[in-house]
Amino acid sequence: MTSRTRGRTAAGRDLTRLPDRACRLVETLGGRFSREMGIDVDRGDREVERWLLAATLFGARISAAIAVRTYRAMAEAGVRGISDVEGRTWEELVEILDRGGYARYDYRTATRLLRLAESVGGEVGALRGGGLDETRAALGALPGWGPVTVTLFLRELRGVWPGVDPPPDDRALEAGRHAGLLGAGHHPLDRLREIAGEAGVDVRDLEAALVRLWLAHHKDFPHCPGGARCAALTEEG
Repeated sequence: MTSRTRGRTAAGRDLTRLPDRACRLVETLGGRFSREMGIDVDRGDREVERWLLAATLFGARISAAIAVRTYRAMAEAGVRGISDVEGRTWEELVEILDRGGYARYDYRTATRLLRLAESVGGEVGALRGGGLDETRAALGALPGWGPVTVTLFLRELRGVWPGVDPPPDDRALEAGRHAGLLGAGHHPLDRLREIAGEAGVDVRDLEAALVRLWLAHHKDFPHCPGGARCAALTEEG
């Protein structure tokens, strides 16, 4: 069996071709977390406000699956954006967080959400700075927001907020090298844009898929052939 044959999958993707490999990443692992939660940040500030609430849930040391499930529980309870937190009691928020499986961090996160609602309200657009550095600083000053949450939030607003075009985070870069999409001499974001364009996928989905690849597979990187034969992308994986 040739390496090209091994690079083919039942899904009809030829993983020796970078655009097919990019498509396979998104199909297999998923793209933007906001889209998974039913949020479309391209539609305006109300959707961005929903994403602000959802991104906050990723700030604790929990799995992405629990964060997604918890946001859905909050949305079902009528708490879809950070402004919807206003008027809710701390006890109500704890109950909703528990319902989503967020029990380990429920007390702390309920307090954080109330402080965040007081700080931001529904004026999410006010967090936009004149450029990336100013916007990062404004977000980093939010209650409970650190670099990981800021990076996650801004990654999915690429092309939505003017001046917001952050470099890929280190996890996406490492996964991109493992998957054979990035190499020496490449400008990482330009290269991902080029491959995403050829694949017909949004670059935000490709970058998020690479972060998902890192989260699911990085401990196995040293033992995985990577590239077209990455175990996370093939049938054998």
